[in-house]
Amino acid sequence: MKAKLGMSPIAWWNDDLVELSDDVSLEECLHQSRSAGFTGMEKGRRFPDDPNVMLPILKAADVTLCGGWFSGTLVDEDLSANKDRIAPMIELFKAVEAPCIVYGEVGRSVQGKREIPLAQKPKLSDDEMKAYARKVTQFGEWCAEQGMPLSYHHHMAAVVETEAELDAFMSHSSAGIPLLLDAGHLAFAGGDVLRAIDNHHARINHVHVKDVRLDVITRLDRTKQSFLDAVALGAFTVPGDGSLDFGAIVQKFADYGYEGWFVVEAEQDPRPNPPLRMAQVGHAELMRAMTAAGYTVETQGFPKG
Repeated sequence: MKAKLGMSPIAWWNDDLVELSDDVSLEECLHQSRSAGFTGMEKGRRFPDDPNVMLPILKAADVTLCGGWFSGTLVDEDLSANKDRIAPMIELFKAVEAPCIVYGEVGRSVQGKREIPLAQKPKLSDDEMKAYARKVTQFGEWCAEQGMPLSYHHHMAAVVETEAELDAFMSHSSAGIPLLLDAGHLAFAGGDVLRAIDNHHARINHVHVKDVRLDVITRLDRTKQSFLDAVALGAFTVPGDGSLDFGAIVQKFADYGYEGWFVVEAEQDPRPNPPLRMAQVGHAELMRAMTAAGYTVETQGFPKG
């Protein structure tokens, strides 16, 4: 089995909490992650939107674009509005041969609102979840028809946060919308990561290997503290520096024959957690887990030829 290891630039530049950002260029970010052993990077705010500009930067760093976030609003807005907004991103991602676009629902979400506590996160009724899941499936099918698959990201403080909400979303949606399994977000929400893989492995096409510091999470007052408060306090980290057993998680993916990207997405303060050092820690832990699970990790970055 083959696997690819990537990172998210959120370890270097946080889009929601600018104070949790290193003042480094895109080129330096790519250089640091590649030197740690990662061959992919998801799109961040310092990436150009022109493929003719992006491709030479990726090629020089020997890194491929392995995904990127789209802020979806299907819970409130219609398909056409989201199609119009994602269309340029689809063309960009096709041009640079990215594997997928990550769909993150921001409609009604409080994930980017520091003044709203976790306890006030949005909840959908059964009927709302059914309608929402069908709508996202339609959107996923349309994006795939345009040549770029989506990957649905369940997320803290959003309409699909808990394991029960994820199960409901998956039961009412279909194969037209693949799943991004994020170990850290599911653990933060109190879910069982291994059980979720068991239940939904057939639809998983992208993986975020975010770790959590459960001591930070258990001390949170969710009636007063927000998702961004939790991030600033250090709720997330890289594999090998937190509370999750990535040996067991990676083995579970291997048991189901998953082949694809494992992306480290660990937003935290870069001052006490220098991104290069954390990248090295995360890569070492993932290589240990991958080797034990029988994966061959691809070492080529930018596609040759």
